[in-house]
Amino acid sequence: MTHPSTRREHRANRRSLRAELRRRSAAHRLAASCRRRPRSLATVAIAAGVAKDTATGVVNGLRSVAKRLGVTPAATARTRRTVAGGRAHRTHTVTRWTLAQVARLTAAYRPRKAEYIAAVALIAAFAGGAR
Repeated sequence: MTHPSTRREHRANRRSLRAELRRRSAAHRLAASCRRRPRSLATVAIAAGVAKDTATGVVNGLRSVAKRLGVTPAATARTRRTVAGGRAHRTHTVTRWTLAQVARLTAAYRPRKAEYIAAVALIAAFAGGAR
């Protein structure tokens, strides 16, 4: 005979389901944002499902490819970042790329590392699906 789940188990199950729903909706919002307007290369990589530590290296490679091909970003902006929660704001120039530009960069990028190859495949699938 199976026992009905207790109230505590039911709450714990619902809590984990809500957390998963929040995670999935945030990922969907980020992907939709990348499709609507130009975003940074790192944002596009993370939206495609690349791990954050791998995204850094892949994005640096894509920037090198952009320089080699002479592709300029769709938008450039200045953003203020607060480092370690302090009051000193430092402005940084950030570049934003459309998905068509990202698709062009990934087509020309030939990484050697296995994890970068997998990451580029994810980004190419993400950028190519939006055209």
